[in-house]
Amino acid sequence: MLQNRGVSAPVVTEIPPLLADAVSVAQAAVVESGEGPVGAHLGVEAVDESSAIHRFAADLPGYGGWQWAVVVAAPPGSETVTVSELALLPGPDALVAPTWVPWDERIRPGDLAPGDLLPPRHEDVRLVPGYLATGDPAVDDVALELGLGRTQVMSREGRLEAAERWAESDFGPDSPMAKAAPGTCVTCGFYLALQGSLSAAFGVCGNELAADGHVVHAAYGCGAHSDTEGPTGAGSPAYPAYDDGALETTPTENIEPRDTEAVTDITESSSTL
Repeated sequence: MLQNRGVSAPVVTEIPPLLADAVSVAQAAVVESGEGPVGAHLGVEAVDESSAIHRFAADLPGYGGWQWAVVVAAPPGSETVTVSELALLPGPDALVAPTWVPWDERIRPGDLAPGDLLPPRHEDVRLVPGYLATGDPAVDDVALELGLGRTQVMSREGRLEAAERWAESDFGPDSPMAKAAPGTCVTCGFYLALQGSLSAAFGVCGNELAADGHVVHAAYGCGAHSDTEGPTGAGSPAYPAYDDGALETTPTENIEPRDTEAVTDITESSSTL
């Protein structure tokens, strides 16, 4: 394969005619390799005063835009050309595979499915060594609240990353729900504060009609705050009370009831027509 070996080549402005005219030699080298069909000649470029690269289109399925690169060489004064290297290289518009990304960087939230195993990254900065239990219940109960008794616990960096991620989520203080809320979670009866260093800023919502089961910021809020009061009084809160005394009455003339017998006669006569 052609590659940069760290040697600075001299600037060559002209390609020796012997190298520039070696199109058939370079093309024959690709054909003899049996690696695939050879397309049109795309050009030649100088490497140094003794070598040049001929490029041909590679008509290979799945390799659109790739090129055959053939290095031909001839020392000064030589009358023959030799082939030094041959490689299939991507051209400017070639279809190439995306840059390889390690698996632990490809994983995204929501990718973990039931039965999947997802170990932490190697030397994960989010974790630090924990401490084993002592066997004394009086000590271990307190140690458990502090994160002891586990092989690994979250590091300070890991906690800060989690806090930043939670604060910028839909349950953070700057979310539209929080800005329109009548109160904050820290004053809500459904707010269950976390333990440890994050207890001052985060908790879990225990209201099944709100952010139930989600970690919420202490400054988050919603309309289901425990101190929210409904409308008071009887009647509809959307309209003012109906005041009968405010009505204006207008007298009308007495209207005699219609003669029911005359109406009956008219109806019967019309039905016989």
